[in-house]
Order: sequence, then structure tokens, then C-alpha cells
Amino acid sequence: MRIIIDSMVCCGSSECIKACPEKAIVLHDGKAVLDEAKCDLDGICIPACPQGAIGFLEN
Repeated sequence: MRIIIDSMVCCGSSECIKACPEKAIVLHDGKAVLDEAKCDLDGICIPACPQGAIGFLEN
């Protein structure tokens, strides 16, 4: 399982960045980008996104 961010839906609000305790999300060109190496898969960022652009993807 992994977390994905849909860049087509992301509005760049940075709410997910504020919510992530691992600092695994950054803004790049106005869109949220996930550093999977830092992500602990706790999913705190998912409900923080006002656009619903973040979710789990099962491998």
C-alpha cells in the first residue's frame, strides 16, 4: 500500500504539508508532491486535503 497525490486535483493549499508529521510532502510548481521514502503511511494527510486529492493505493 502507498499514498498517492492526484496532481490534477491538487489545489496547492498546503494543508497536507501542515498535517504531515514526517515532512514527507512538499509543494513543487504549486502542487503537493510526496517523498515516499519519508512517508510512514499513517494517512494523516488524506483528510487534511480540502480537495480530496490524496488517497491510499493498494499495490
